[in-house]
Amino acid sequence: MNEALSPSRRPGIRAAMFVDFDNVFTGLQALDPLAAKRFAEDPKHWADALSAGGSGEGPRRFLIRNCYLNPMVYSKYRTYWTRAGFRVIDCPSLTQRGKSSTDINLVLDAMDALSGSGGIEEFFIASADADFTSLIQRFRAADRMTTVIAAGAVAFAYREMADHVVESHDFVAILNGTTVEPIHAMASVKQPQVPPAAKAKTKVSSPAIREVLEFVRSAPGPVVGAMVAHRALTADPSLKTDWGGFGKFGTWVSQIGKDVEYSAAQGGWVWDGKRFSVEDLPVPAEQQPGVEEQVTRVTDVPALSASQFRQIFQSLAARLREHPVNRTELSRQVRDDCVSAGQPVSRNAVSFVLQGLAYANFQLSDQATAAELAAAWTANVEELCRVALLEFDAAEKLAVRRWASGGLLDA
Repeated sequence: MNEALSPSRRPGIRAAMFVDFDNVFTGLQALDPLAAKRFAEDPKHWADALSAGGSGEGPRRFLIRNCYLNPMVYSKYRTYWTRAGFRVIDCPSLTQRGKSSTDINLVLDAMDALSGSGGIEEFFIASADADFTSLIQRFRAADRMTTVIAAGAVAFAYREMADHVVESHDFVAILNGTTVEPIHAMASVKQPQVPPAAKAKTKVSSPAIREVLEFVRSAPGPVVGAMVAHRALTADPSLKTDWGGFGKFGTWVSQIGKDVEYSAAQGGWVWDGKRFSVEDLPVPAEQQPGVEEQVTRVTDVPALSASQFRQIFQSLAARLREHPVNRTELSRQVRDDCVSAGQPVSRNAVSFVLQGLAYANFQLSDQATAAELAAAWTANVEELCRVALLEFDAAEKLAVRRWASGGLLDA
């Protein structure tokens, strides 16, 4: 089955895409209903964005484009997908509980593609369903690249098995047309190489680098990486795409030179090498007790401190009072507010909290308070622990409650 790949008959990466329509559409509706509509009615738009985001070997060529949907619920979208060049496979419910046959049909077709003569080099699975973890394992064992397109929370094992994950907020940005090169850094076979001349030019002319140099050189000690990244993006928003071709912040800031040092330890730190060293990095102020660490490891809840969770709820409540906004933009705003408040968190962490609130059926409105947000999120965390069969005594349950709520709930 694992024959050597023949040389490409045409330029480009040979790829296959398998879309679990029900899973993605439902997930997007909870995040951004307008993006869900665009996903369902204009698949050519985002499929072309994925095709164009290949590596230096050229754009991707999707030799297989399969969409699996339940015709009893979503048949009205079929024509949009067939017109976009997708093969649509009907997966009706086969049980009294409404479970469709998508999983088995998708897996069988994907295994046929893996063992076929097309020489597929990269597999895309559009689904946050962790049931496909074993399928991703088979792709990986056959030395194929794998990318998961998620529209919801992604299980840790599923995420780690894939080579790349297109996160919910990034996929929504593609659907809404707010990103120029959405998949370059996330899902290409290899990171694009930036010519040395371009790097030198960037060092000299970039307003982001000038801002970073000024900020780091005047700081009284090492600075949290998220705060430096926030400063850089404010000075040069074009870096949001793929950090100037370097893919991620850590790589970008490391190439600046000029005595700017970076360490990925404890979430990332940047410092002035003339005045400080790695020895000056602070010891984490809030070491997670064992119970919190166990929760984050088993349930994928973000490994944040209670102070960071509290800041998320406070920033979220403040933003909701201002004006309604879609969840993708909201996650960015809350992330930026937390950084400004000295409690840096990642956008993925904020998105995970927003998804948890949706799973808890909490309606985001301008009347929501930080305590109410904390209560709904904590209930979601407790449910995740229950599903994961984590067993805690009374003291441990109280510790989890205080941690997840950021201390905003009465004991």
